[in-house]
Amino acid sequence: MKSTSITCRALALAVVLAASACTAPVQPRSAVPASPTPRPSGVAALPAPTGRHPVGHDILHLTDRSRTDPWEPAAGARALRVTLWYPARTREGAAAPYMSAKESELLLKGGRVGTAAAWDVLSRTRTHAIKDAPPAGEPGSLPLVVLSPGWTKPVGTLTALAEELASQGYVVAGIDHTYESYATTLADGRIAECVACDFDTDFGFQSRVVRSRAADVSFVLDRLTGSAWTGSGLIDPGRIAMVGQSLGGASTIAAMTGDPRVRAGVNMDGTTYARIPKTGLARPVLFLGNPAHTPGGRDLSWERDWKLLTGWKRWLVFSGGEHQSFTDTPLMGTALGLSSTAVLTGPRAVELTRTYVTAFLDRHLRDRPGPLLEGRSAAYPEVTFCSVAAKSCR
Repeated sequence: MKSTSITCRALALAVVLAASACTAPVQPRSAVPASPTPRPSGVAALPAPTGRHPVGHDILHLTDRSRTDPWEPAAGARALRVTLWYPARTREGAAAPYMSAKESELLLKGGRVGTAAAWDVLSRTRTHAIKDAPPAGEPGSLPLVVLSPGWTKPVGTLTALAEELASQGYVVAGIDHTYESYATTLADGRIAECVACDFDTDFGFQSRVVRSRAADVSFVLDRLTGSAWTGSGLIDPGRIAMVGQSLGGASTIAAMTGDPRVRAGVNMDGTTYARIPKTGLARPVLFLGNPAHTPGGRDLSWERDWKLLTGWKRWLVFSGGEHQSFTDTPLMGTALGLSSTAVLTGPRAVELTRTYVTAFLDRHLRDRPGPLLEGRSAAYPEVTFCSVAAKSCR
């Protein structure tokens, strides 16, 4: 596997596990190893989900025989791994792994993380979902949320958000877009590495990625609302949303423009390479960004899209946040022995992401409007509301 271009490499964990820089505005390094370097703790723990439901965890391996893999044609049909988090019947059982030891190693090496921790350190992250727990719910009662991760990242880097949504009563389907991540374990145990990284400097590459991911999403929706999973009958096919970070956020817009089943979408800090038709997109969209993603900033794609979003829409910015503040990455610094200069701490960033994404989904998939998305909240002063007309966030 060839290495990615320098703009897509992390040079320390926070920009690491942050390699998605090629899909967001270029940002200054915001986390570098301190001097002296902290000793790695070796274990990270995700914040506990706050909902009332126990959380289950399952993995599906699905093959789309209608198309050849876009990055590795020799592999044949497009094969995907889908991780499911969902309301479960029990809290008893073994905790689901965060990732395998080999996946941890390839992710850290691929991101060029300078850490004294063992390469398997991320595999020891403590989660809250119960592996293979039976799903709970009435037939057709559970909304479905699709998750798409940033470039080179496994969808597991969105686990803290996924567990929260499942605890609140959503089925969450996280897609690992094969050959776009440093490590995706396939059905036969082989690990697919980032073949697509060989092309990431090609003209039009990002547009090619989001089109491929949109096709992945439509295929997964076909299967999940069919009979691919033991809990498929619990899913309400009329209440589907998508949430993505970085290139996954761009893919959310692409999926919405191509598949009307995706009723609402959240783009977390991703430049939108998918073009919205001139006729507009009337379904609800939430932009969540870091301070580099403000009106009048370096990334003009959100302003370009704003006038074409003709339905409910909000543009929020997390003050003190970074590109990876919407993922689990900021929670891993202590385990890896890397310090951060970020203003917004990892636990607080997770809390904000969980709170605002849940509020959006509750409003648009469950008809539960609330004040949180109507203006500034004293409980969450870091969250500002942006105005394109005023070119400011306050």
